[in-house]
Amino acid sequence: MTAETLALYGGVVVSLLFGYVPGLSTWFSGLETIYKRLVMALVLLVVAIGVVGLACAGYGNVGVTCDQAGLEGVVRAFIAALIANQATYTLTKS
Repeated sequence: MTAETLALYGGVVVSLLFGYVPGLSTWFSGLETIYKRLVMALVLLVVAIGVVGLACAGYGNVGVTCDQAGLEGVVRAFIAALIANQATYTLTKS
């Protein structure tokens, strides 16, 4: 499984959490549309930065190298996660 595939799944999971977890979904549904998109994007960005940080700090095997190629892979995965996240939320919530 590639990093992009995992990111796609992660984007879907984040979207479903914000859409259906009691309490979280209530808070999230009260936000304006632009803020909903920003919150989900920030969650995914924090995860992407965390993965790069763990890779560069040498903690665990996160499947990313701490070099330009690794960073480019994380950026591609982040974009894939954003696409999956926004598409899932659009399709599952009105």
